[in-house]
Amino acid sequence: MLRNREIRLVFLVMCTISLALLVVATFFSLASVILVLLTSMLLIGCSLLFTRLRYQEIEKLSGYVRRISSGDYTFDVRDNREGELSILKNTIYKVTVMLSEQSALLHKDKIHLTEAISDISHQLKAPLTSMMVMADLVEDTNLPEAKRKEFTRNIRIQLERLDWLVSTLLKLSKIDADAVPFKKDQVMVAGLIEKALQPVLIPIDIKEQTVSIMGEDSVSFLGDLNWTTEALINILKNAVEHTQEGGTIEISFSENPLFTEIMITDNGKGIPKEELPFIFKRFYKGKGAGEGSSGIGLSMAHSIITKQNGVIDVQSDVHKGTEFRIRFYKQVF
Repeated sequence: MLRNREIRLVFLVMCTISLALLVVATFFSLASVILVLLTSMLLIGCSLLFTRLRYQEIEKLSGYVRRISSGDYTFDVRDNREGELSILKNTIYKVTVMLSEQSALLHKDKIHLTEAISDISHQLKAPLTSMMVMADLVEDTNLPEAKRKEFTRNIRIQLERLDWLVSTLLKLSKIDADAVPFKKDQVMVAGLIEKALQPVLIPIDIKEQTVSIMGEDSVSFLGDLNWTTEALINILKNAVEHTQEGGTIEISFSENPLFTEIMITDNGKGIPKEELPFIFKRFYKGKGAGEGSSGIGLSMAHSIITKQNGVIDVQSDVHKGTEFRIRFYKQVF
């Protein structure tokens, strides 16, 4: 304790004052000298004792802070007594809790990043391996021209799939990093549905599926037309893929004072109940997923919708169909 400069200074001042009082007391009586001496010793002793107790508390806090810096967030330093030191302890505890939560989040993000890199590598490895095999076959001079054209066409298909995968993963990364400036335009739902249906009209026609649209032309919400179209395209692709030939897809939309709702319903093969909690998880592919499924379409749709103050839910029964319900709320609650 005495190694602290401020303590030595206080001790010196108190001793100087006591010595001065002793000098003054010598001009009176011996009893005065003894009284001043005892009083001075008592005051100095009490002051040193109090200061020592305070510095012991500070030393404990210093050790606590060192434990925090080494990554140990388990120590509870809270103090329910009054005083500045107790306030300091409680403040340090609050900071410790925040650091602990951030450390847990960072650990979770690290695990997620590791899993994401592994999944991305797996997604890219399959088409790359396929193209390498076909490229080797194409180099064979004895390969028939028909086969050469078939392999070349397959290589082009795989390249297009790779391009889509990389593009989609980049979009997802931007959304996750809040680097996408979602617009707040008045989006007319009827126009949104029409735009989202364009990319899936050919597969719908090939499978001879029926699409019905129900809703008022005046229904709208505040959002980003292009990004919301991207989300609906992925949901519609999922509906078309998992609905049998000759099946039906129903799209309905409505509006009330609280939210704008879009429902996409099909009578396809449905989703097992045990898979429903995971269908929006990135890279998740259910048992009924197609061979070319990447497991990121619905994940991106979920991210786009939730970033625009919306929610998306799904209900499904095996062999009966699936219903996606999207709601864009008019204000944040």
